[in-house]
Amino acid sequence: MTELERIIRQEIARTGPMPFARFMDLALYCPELGYYEQARPGIGRRGDYYTSVSTGALFGELLAHQCAEWTEALSGGAWHLVEAGAHEGRLAADMLSWFRLRKPSLFDRMEYWIIEPSARRRAWQRALLEEFAHQVRWYDSLAALPRPVHGVMLSNEFLDAFPLHRLGWDAAMQRWFEWRVAVEGGAFVWVKHATDTPEYAGRLKVCGFVLPPELLAVLPNEFTVDISPEAGEWWRNAAHALEAGALLTLDYGLTTEEFFRPDRCRGTLRAYHRHHLQADLLARVGDQDLTAHVHFTQLQRVGEAAGLQTEGPFSQAEFLTRIARKTWDDDGGRGEWTSGRVRRFQTLTHPDCLGEAFRVLVQTRA
Repeated sequence: MTELERIIRQEIARTGPMPFARFMDLALYCPELGYYEQARPGIGRRGDYYTSVSTGALFGELLAHQCAEWTEALSGGAWHLVEAGAHEGRLAADMLSWFRLRKPSLFDRMEYWIIEPSARRRAWQRALLEEFAHQVRWYDSLAALPRPVHGVMLSNEFLDAFPLHRLGWDAAMQRWFEWRVAVEGGAFVWVKHATDTPEYAGRLKVCGFVLPPELLAVLPNEFTVDISPEAGEWWRNAAHALEAGALLTLDYGLTTEEFFRPDRCRGTLRAYHRHHLQADLLARVGDQDLTAHVHFTQLQRVGEAAGLQTEGPFSQAEFLTRIARKTWDDDGGRGEWTSGRVRRFQTLTHPDCLGEAFRVLVQTRA
């Protein structure tokens, strides 16, 4: 038994079956023990999954090109590029390098802010970004930012790892219950936790899942939805922090309607270990990644309520192809698009690779 498993078992023994949001928080973020807190490769060939950043610098260069376009439309003076969930800092390094080379005037006026609550991850990022130390600042939360953001706020595969609640449908009783985590036979297992229906209906409403009675009447027994009110609250706070510019996220994501397709009756929660989906979502605690699709309709609604205008959601293929066309125009064709660069672009945009799996939501404030 690992130390992290022991911590979780002790808490369950004290308080009873654990909400999955708490289990996920400990499994991913427990100091020094959680999956994202361990000093080992989680991304790339030697890790558990690939991201757009792991394909090379092209992804960051294309994003930087788009950020420059948004920023040039703003008034002059200092501007901010804010990244949440910077992982080891690779995307930040790629974007800062592009600005230094291609847009030195914007680079000189840039303040790159990284929102990172983990002291351990901040240390990794500082080591990688040492050459940009005079422009990068770290903050442990949105609330800690020193002033409103004038520029771009972005996240890549960030909101999909927010702790989430798993709700299941009891077709016989016509009400929701919560899937919680208990210990049985020495292993973590799922158990149903029933309490007052209004609590769960309220959670669904907060996340934008207001379902008509006609749908509930035919919803299969134990149909499961994964919801993260915390992700919606983070987006709301980010929207309010944006004074002018753009707020965007790139992630696995769905609209409300897509969450309730028959092939998603077990929800969208997934576990990855060594690039393979794992059947047991509660196993390998701290040693496998846990992720679920982001609810883009939820984000869109809270952003618009904060006064933002919506563009998207787009597929990553559509979003990056649109940017690439602009770069082709900028360099008089495809002068810098070597065969290797084209292959990386295909990986980022092809439907069988990353092009359709990831989506992009952009919201702006003039």
